[in-house]
Amino acid sequence: MENTAGPTFLADCPTRLAVEIIADKWAVLVIFGLSRRPRRHGELVDLIGGISRKVLTQTLRRLQRYGLVARETEGPRRVVYSLTDLGRTLVEPIEVLTNWARDHGGAVVDFWEAAEASWPDS
Repeated sequence: MENTAGPTFLADCPTRLAVEIIADKWAVLVIFGLSRRPRRHGELVDLIGGISRKVLTQTLRRLQRYGLVARETEGPRRVVYSLTDLGRTLVEPIEVLTNWARDHGGAVVDFWEAAEASWPDS
């Protein structure tokens, strides 16, 4: 059988980089959190349950390096984060995934619980 794997399967394919970026749950939540308007660091901490300030800072820096988030200083102690044009291109796909999770999350949890119940104790 002929190998029909496209460049997505190559180690240096940009698709793999994009998937690596958005596969991080915090990155997706930060992007979604910035999708409505720019926000300060503390606002994002309050908005995104369970994220620590350190992890948020690391996530924002990584998203900045990839050109998805912009950091703007509005005075000596006021920093605001917003999505770049490139970052805004991810809002619609994230909304699609969010809708899928809302519609099918219960089924995934039900399947997980049923499968977990059938596993032998470790």
